[in-house]
Amino acid sequence: MAIAKMAKIVIVTHRTEAPKVLESLQDEGLCQILNAEQAMLTKDYPELCCQGKRPREVEELLGRLEKAVAFLEDYYEDDRSTVESMLAPRRVVGRSVYQQVISDKKLLKVLEDVENTQRYIEELRGRIDGLEDTLEMLEPWQGLETPVEELDQMEQAQCITGLLPKRSLDEITGKLEQMGAIVEQVGSTRSHTALLIVALSEKAGDIQKMLRTVDFDYTSFAGMKGKVSDLIGEYRENLEQAKQEIEDYYGKAREQSKEILKLQILRDHNANLLQRESTHGNVPISEETVFLEGWVKERNYSRLEKVIAGFSASSLSRIEPPEDEKPPVEVDNSSSAKPFEVITRLYGMPQHWEVDPTVLLAPFFIVFFALCLTDAAYGVIIAAVMAFALKRKQGDKKLVRLLCWSGVLTIAAGALTGGWFGAAVRDVAMGAGLTGIAGAIEAITIFDPMSQPMVFFVLAIILGYIQVMFGLVVALVVNLQKRDFVAAIFDQVSWLVMLNGLAIYAMASAETIFPKAMAGIVIWFVLVSAAAILFFSHREGGIGARIGMGAYNLFSTVFYLGDILSYLRVMALGLATAGVAMAVNVIAETSLGMPYIGIILAILLFVGGHAFNIAMSGLGAFVHTMRLQFVEFFPKFLVGGGEEFKPLSREYKHIYVMQDKTEQQ
Repeated sequence: MAIAKMAKIVIVTHRTEAPKVLESLQDEGLCQILNAEQAMLTKDYPELCCQGKRPREVEELLGRLEKAVAFLEDYYEDDRSTVESMLAPRRVVGRSVYQQVISDKKLLKVLEDVENTQRYIEELRGRIDGLEDTLEMLEPWQGLETPVEELDQMEQAQCITGLLPKRSLDEITGKLEQMGAIVEQVGSTRSHTALLIVALSEKAGDIQKMLRTVDFDYTSFAGMKGKVSDLIGEYRENLEQAKQEIEDYYGKAREQSKEILKLQILRDHNANLLQRESTHGNVPISEETVFLEGWVKERNYSRLEKVIAGFSASSLSRIEPPEDEKPPVEVDNSSSAKPFEVITRLYGMPQHWEVDPTVLLAPFFIVFFALCLTDAAYGVIIAAVMAFALKRKQGDKKLVRLLCWSGVLTIAAGALTGGWFGAAVRDVAMGAGLTGIAGAIEAITIFDPMSQPMVFFVLAIILGYIQVMFGLVVALVVNLQKRDFVAAIFDQVSWLVMLNGLAIYAMASAETIFPKAMAGIVIWFVLVSAAAILFFSHREGGIGARIGMGAYNLFSTVFYLGDILSYLRVMALGLATAGVAMAVNVIAETSLGMPYIGIILAILLFVGGHAFNIAMSGLGAFVHTMRLQFVEFFPKFLVGGGEEFKPLSREYKHIYVMQDKTEQQ
């Protein structure tokens, strides 16, 4: 449980050696490099400049590769199962294969061929869409015997063609005839009629004005020649030809998709190359020298020294950062606590001088998650699924491990509350005469949330109270470590004494745990703590401002009560999980009475209902447990807002590069 200590460094290298140095730094993933705007050297030595040069060629090639890979993914037939593809989407390649691919100049020709195929397919799709639209437009006009080019060749009259809604046909036809037009119904669609309207030129303007008011959809035959029936045949022939062409190109794309892995390798290589060149173009430089200023973990400094020692024209030095510069933050935890870093990173990094909250939240998170589910069978399923995923998942496995541990503790929580698919396992065991199983379930059950909700209520309140108090204790320890004794006394000790004093006073007054006589003693501690909060919790400004803010802070006792009551969501979610499980069991049992399909339906309802409950209740347990950490726990001692440590490193989207066996030996 610690914030990794950072060392500020500067690497000075000759401009000819800088690309190789950056490549080595990227391979090791040790050092975060600052750009010229962030670097202290730029401020101290304004004469240092920044290239500010964008690697446009690499950017362009990377864009082309990403587009080509995305195109081929639609045609690639993956020989892996869906689950395997989801858990391990990246292909594993040996380093020798990687080097062979990135140095293969023929791949650029493959890329060009893929781009041509994609372009032709897009063009053919556009042509097919256009032909289909044209055929749809011509369909109602099949009965038109006049060649379409002759419709615009009348001298004294105009010909208007278009579609009119059938609901308006009789009314509009009558109006057109009254205006002296000749109307011919040529054909129809489901909702419209194709009309050929002929009118004298001097009447055409009025007729068109009237047609615009009745949703008349004009049809244009511009650029077409011949009878509509002949045009339809011609366009259908063109459409069939285009469809055949596109099928040929689909086949070509499927064949080209066999090269997708090579293009993915080249894409990832160029993405890392772009990162290096972008870094190189944004650091301070002089005429012959490149300055790489940045941060490295203190424990990795010796490794960085060895890397730089391999270059004859480069040197590594520590530098003292200015007081106002904040180092990036990285949390370092043991393997058992590492999964809980997921929660810390979702909240945001602590400041470099703060405590790492990962270990502190871990026991609370896992216990609250388990209590939100309170079903041992659900815990078994979650743990089993996550264990399966853990063996096959690539990349960061922290979230999977977190859920696996949460599932294991859910088994314990469910066993102690008697939840095994609700009461299904116990009821089935009793019905089947397996009294030993039913007896074992009852023997280890401490309380039933559905029949003893007040036990769950008290448990949630106690756990919430413990975490809130623990948060204040953590803040107290942090202030003591910083030797800020005033803040420790008036911001934490006073609250700890007052809040715990109020709790003891309430229990003593009710004569539950403590004797009533203790109430008279404890109340004095409460009053002294309240006075300390009133007069000293706010220590800036004049006396009026201090007392005013102190009064507000004292009123915050209500907020602490609200924080503790917020933990009742643990009880609510636990009861909801048990309630839905019980409802699923009742529905499945009821369906057994149906003839013929009763058993099958009951199984489907049981499996589907509990699967749904696991998914929804598990999501609710994770989100609300995380919320308790973020809203009720962290603010007691954590400021947050630290900048995450992001070293220059190789990142792969599509592949894993592994050492070859010969290299490992």
